Amino acid sequence: MTKPPAPKPARQPFPFSAIVGQADMKTAMILTAIDPGIGGVLVFGDRGTGKSTAVRALAALLPPIDAVEGCPINAPHPDLCPPWAEITSTRIVTKPTPVVDLPLGVTEDRVVGALDIERALTRGEKAFEPGLLARANRGYLYIDEVNLLEDNIVDLLLDVAQSGENVVEREGLSIRHAARFVLVGSGNPEEGELRPQLLDRFGLSVEVTSPRDIETRVEVIRRRDAYDNHYDKFMKTWRAEDSDLQARILAARGALSKLKTPGAVLHDCAALCLALGSDGLRGELTLLRAARALAAFDGDATVHRRHLRRVAPMVLSHRLRRDPLDEAGSGARVARVLAEVLP
Repeated sequence: MTKPPAPKPARQPFPFSAIVGQADMKTAMILTAIDPGIGGVLVFGDRGTGKSTAVRALAALLPPIDAVEGCPINAPHPDLCPPWAEITSTRIVTKPTPVVDLPLGVTEDRVVGALDIERALTRGEKAFEPGLLARANRGYLYIDEVNLLEDNIVDLLLDVAQSGENVVEREGLSIRHAARFVLVGSGNPEEGELRPQLLDRFGLSVEVTSPRDIETRVEVIRRRDAYDNHYDKFMKTWRAEDSDLQARILAARGALSKLKTPGAVLHDCAALCLALGSDGLRGELTLLRAARALAAFDGDATVHRRHLRRVAPMVLSHRLRRDPLDEAGSGARVARVLAEVLP
């Protein structure tokens, strides 16, 4: 009897390094990989511009994490696993950085987790089924069509993103666990606007558009065709590029604490945000973190004004108050003020 052929291994996502163009989107994602404290990335643009492809590619690119085997929140040490997890092993394993999808129409219990009230009442045990926020801890939470997300889910995400902790309370019972993740949202602005409260939670915001020149579009087609029809050869070509990029990300993470930040850079951050009229101080703080991450990625020992100039549009464009008399858009406003304040 002939044995059935062995199943083919699952294909890896399209390589991050092989994505054509979209430099701002790729830079923003790299910066959050270097310093997750930047606060996530919002990508707005037309359909078919590589938004979801970039997120899938990021998952394969990110360095792995060390976590307790079987821990539902990816805790790095057994003492940090919640008591309800009932882990059976204290072994530390290496696993890919989690990237979790949050689909439209998802229920609240699916996001935060569900308590088994019947088991709690009959047996006196806290039985908890963890949700997407538990799986996303120490990783990324990806929301496609984020501008269409239901308001109650938006409110949940706001609370957890601010506290770094997920709390589930039902019938007098309370469960809590760590939930620190980087939000990545994508959407089409023509399909609806994002609530200002959630918009401000994203550290970086970029807009992507379809390529306008034939050469770039042809290169997109060529690479996608090679991925679909000559997978092994294509992946062999680009795997080295992704490995080099991963090494740069790891090196940048290690260099962050050693960077020098001159007082003049702090002054530039404050002056730029004041000139743009951004609310609060989150703009300055995120601008500094993003500039530091970029300097580390570039291999520089000191943060300079050129780093601020490169990250300012993606940090500040979505934080500006609307000006109905300015038809140029927030990106053009940031560019104009940059030229005046940080020449």
